[in-house]
Amino acid sequence: MTTAEATEAPTRALPEGDPSLIGVPTFIVGATALGLVLTGYVPAGAVGASIAIILPATGLGQLVAAVWAAALGQSAVAAVFGIFAGFWLSYAVLVLGLTHNWFGIAPDAAVSTQGLFLIAWLIMIVLLTLASLRLPATFTLLFGLIDLALALVLFGTVNGSTGLTTLGGYVVFAFTAVGMYLFAGALSAATGGTPLPLGRPVLT
Repeated sequence: MTTAEATEAPTRALPEGDPSLIGVPTFIVGATALGLVLTGYVPAGAVGASIAIILPATGLGQLVAAVWAAALGQSAVAAVFGIFAGFWLSYAVLVLGLTHNWFGIAPDAAVSTQGLFLIAWLIMIVLLTLASLRLPATFTLLFGLIDLALALVLFGTVNGSTGLTTLGGYVVFAFTAVGMYLFAGALSAATGGTPLPLGRPVLT
């Protein structure tokens, strides 16, 4: 007589880590570069100056963070980094495409093309902002400032207002500062310290 013995598959340990330690600093460096472009640190004709940072560092960094978060089962975090990977990579493609005429867009359609880009992403980030109301308030503040920056750059672009575009650049610096705060807190926690307070969610 034989007996069947039930065997349990060994429990597989989940990977550990914090994807924000890659996602947030690469976001910061790209946002800093974008803010410098918008506020006129480089000439108006050198709009592509930030692409050397945004494409290989920020876009790729957001993508790596999104994949890492997904591997950890952190779906919401993966969604956030995935959305921003799409934003930064598509921004790089937009700038390179317009400056090298990849898409066959006539010069007189360049402004409306930029407007299309900004409107589409403004809608997406506003949606993300509303969805973040159950997250700690710092995240909602970050996304809200991104909304404001996109709106200012949008109106500045379609109306030919350098003042609004420049103001949008300063708002970029504001949300970059929020990103720095988030990174400092995450790095503190990762090195055995105390995480920084992030505030209560707007919705509980």
